[in-house]
Amino acid sequence: MLNSNSIDKAARSNYLSFMLAGEEYGVGILRVREIIEHRPITRVPGMPAAVQGVINLRGSVVPVVDLAVKFGLPPRPITRWTCFVIVEVTLDGQQTAIGLLTDAVSEVLELGPEDIEVPPAFGTRVRLDFLLGMGRHDDKFIMLLDLDRLLSVSELLSLMSATAEEAPAAEADVVPAVEVATESAPDEAAGNG
Repeated sequence: MLNSNSIDKAARSNYLSFMLAGEEYGVGILRVREIIEHRPITRVPGMPAAVQGVINLRGSVVPVVDLAVKFGLPPRPITRWTCFVIVEVTLDGQQTAIGLLTDAVSEVLELGPEDIEVPPAFGTRVRLDFLLGMGRHDDKFIMLLDLDRLLSVSELLSLMSATAEEAPAAEADVVPAVEVATESAPDEAAGNG
């Protein structure tokens, strides 16, 4: 039997917060696959400016998006706290992993509907359609990102094509082709056998 306390608890959601250019952002924790430390990025020509390239995540090709560039800011310096937040977005009905380049990961927050405000019409660095709202936590606000709107359809399709192009190369690295040269015996070559 549910009481009002358990109903209120069920309506609350968890968000992973992270820092980017001095501002704190949050994404729904159920969309976060994992957090990994910064590693080399393979550049892919022809990608949108916000797409840094791809990384190898245990043999899988994962596109990386620099949110600072996406929000119109200069690229962020790489520090010892720089990391990738691997999130899942839906494209053509399939879950696709994307790495978000962040300055640092902060904490997991539990917010209820009463803690989320409508974003103001001005004063944020982020386009309003990229935001789910402003999460109130202690005496500050955290910008809650709408991952499904953050990347345009054309950017997501570019990511998918980059992933498809990089995947065969990654497989070729894992299973090197070995060519065995054979020589026929002198009797076989002469037809005396």
